[in-house]
Amino acid sequence: MTWSAVLLVTAVVWAVSVIRSVRLRALVYSLPLPMTLALLTTDYRVDGAQVLGVLGLNLFFVTVAVTHQLWRWPILLADVAGIAVYVALSAGLLAVDIPFEVALAGALVLWLAAILWLRRRARRSAGTRAAPAEEAVAVAETRPDGLPALLKLVVIFVGAVLTQLLGAVLRGMVVTFPYSGVLVAVEARRQLAEFSRHFARNSLALVGFLTAYHYLQDVSSAAALGAGWATFAVVAAALHLPLRPRQVAHARSASRPPRALRPATERQAPTGLP
Repeated sequence: MTWSAVLLVTAVVWAVSVIRSVRLRALVYSLPLPMTLALLTTDYRVDGAQVLGVLGLNLFFVTVAVTHQLWRWPILLADVAGIAVYVALSAGLLAVDIPFEVALAGALVLWLAAILWLRRRARRSAGTRAAPAEEAVAVAETRPDGLPALLKLVVIFVGAVLTQLLGAVLRGMVVTFPYSGVLVAVEARRQLAEFSRHFARNSLALVGFLTAYHYLQDVSSAAALGAGWATFAVVAAALHLPLRPRQVAHARSASRPPRALRPATERQAPTGLP
């Protein structure tokens, strides 16, 4: 365990805790800062297991979301369940030798399938349920969590130490261990489902980071990290490009209430000059 890792995890979770936008929270959390520090402070190589470890990050948040929001488990117990799933997946990945190209192809296929499924589910849930959901998110984002800022910082720091100790037993999978994710899940507990959806999309940029690092790690760690961060930035920017005009118009029309529910002044067309 290094104090630099603890401080980095604390900084990431603190940043997430003060951000109100769920989309921006997911983007900040997806920055490969803990991965970079783990690669700098250990001699582990990036192979197929680490690429599939990004799927483990997604499974961690899905497990926490299901156990906490659907099964009503306390958030800390849900965190433990998420860690157990990640550790179990890591043990299975470390037990076999997975060629990097095979793991990369599998990760890309699974990512595309997950994104298509999430989009289909979002379209089905649009409509009458959209407004209540948005109101619930707005209320949750403005609701205080009751912890003073200094106390929250102490809790985050202690949690960072504990998660760093646990991550140290995972050998090569320490690279993708959800150090800050354990605490981020607590901070984003009221929007876990939405947070998980945004992070699932951003995880493709993490796959790009690991892929670039893998192919340059035998050259030098500095070149590999530079290429990794550049690839992450390009993929993340592509994932967050503005929607095309047709998609924007469709999204606006989907969020607009039915004509029968609009105010009478909005339904009436102008009949003449004022």
